[in-house]
Amino acid sequence: MRQPKSVKSLEDLGRVRLSENFFLRDFLYSEIAIIHGFQNIPDDPDLAIAAGKVLCETLLEPLQARFGKISIRSAYRSPEVNQFGNLNKLNCGRNETNFGGHIWDRRNTEGQMGATACIVVNRFVPYYERTGDWEAMAWWVHDHLPYSEMEFFPRLAAFNLSWQEEPSRTIYSFIPPRRGRLTAPGKPNWAGRHDAAYAAMLGEIG
Repeated sequence: MRQPKSVKSLEDLGRVRLSENFFLRDFLYSEIAIIHGFQNIPDDPDLAIAAGKVLCETLLEPLQARFGKISIRSAYRSPEVNQFGNLNKLNCGRNETNFGGHIWDRRNTEGQMGATACIVVNRFVPYYERTGDWEAMAWWVHDHLPYSEMEFFPRLAAFNLSWQEEPSRTIYSFIPPRRGRLTAPGKPNWAGRHDAAYAAMLGEIG
């Protein structure tokens, strides 16, 4: 599939169904692109679709099936959009670190396909705002889903959820007072189950 150059072809791209509940259009919205006049459209739609399908089918669908509605905060970024966001300190990493991440239509430096979406689990927000316990969701995902990376942010407990062909399975938080790496391969808390860490959350939100 070629990069869309008309309204109709962009509409057709947006109608591509990535999974039962998600279409590609759901992931193309960008405040940076809207305000600054960029086109947030994949150069390689086929690669973006392939990566997005796995992200949706293996991570977003199971998470939504378990906890209800997921809101997409930020997902696909074109290299142009991401680079502008990085240079202007708009919460975007360097392009090289986002290939196979937010930039779905580029493979990472190891040649791996991947995709990232920043999401909010709506039913989790009241629990998080009352308790500050973002780790409950982090450990539930760690125990149940084949993610590659998670990064948690203070507002609404939004988090980047990433899939990659060779997952690193690391969790990082920008939420004080426990900013930094929660777990990664080799850390004592990485292996095994963590049911106790999310028991209270499940008891409250189901």
